[in-house]
Amino acid sequence: MADLVLSERRGAVALLTLSRPEALNALNRELLEALSERTAEIADDPAVRAVVVTGQGRAFAAGADIAEMRSLSAVEGRAFSGLGHRAFASLEALVVPTIAAVNGFALGGGCELACACDWIYASAKARFGQPEVNLGLVPGFGGTSRLARKVGPGWARELVLTGEPIGIDDALRIGLVNQVFEDPESLVEGAVATGAKIAEKGPLAVAVAKRLLVEGPDADARVAHAMEQEAFGAVFASEDRAEGMDAFLEKREPAFKGH
Repeated sequence: MADLVLSERRGAVALLTLSRPEALNALNRELLEALSERTAEIADDPAVRAVVVTGQGRAFAAGADIAEMRSLSAVEGRAFSGLGHRAFASLEALVVPTIAAVNGFALGGGCELACACDWIYASAKARFGQPEVNLGLVPGFGGTSRLARKVGPGWARELVLTGEPIGIDDALRIGLVNQVFEDPESLVEGAVATGAKIAEKGPLAVAVAKRLLVEGPDADARVAHAMEQEAFGAVFASEDRAEGMDAFLEKREPAFKGH
């Protein structure tokens, strides 16, 4: 099962590669379970400072596996949706930043997986969409919530309710994608390079900042501001804060330890 999501290390960056290229990396039960396993491994490894998720072949993930879903009952369909939600939530909950490197089709569950990452880099040939209504379905892995948070309610409604995909120009214009790379190879290299830059920063500060960025937008502004003040004070008690400031004043590179 683990072979469905390949894991390798590029320094302090974990690279996860969906590996069902013959099925355009369609998300079946086994692949979703493998993704959860890989995410759990990363969560237990303090040496990992960033994660890049990509797909093998010409797709990031072309969606959930329609052949597998065809025979599901209503109860089984809900369970399948729950499996996808748990897998993506475990990725989203990682304390380290996650980057989706979308090298081709990211449709349905593939688009939802990309949106579960902190941000998205994409190749020039990438295509995004939520085509579930074309099959008489609705998004089942978080597409109605995460997509709206990425691009706003108007674009999310258009993508979900029309079921029509968009190319890289529109994806960049609406803020779904942060950067575009000409080919898949430079895409993964670029995502890993960004992860490596993050790995040089204070890991405790990065983890706390990510939590604030995830939780703050859903809170009342006054609550979000209070959360930030508490976090700002808390990191002053860390050794990394002292090391970072000392290194700045002494004009040297900091040696962060994550505590």
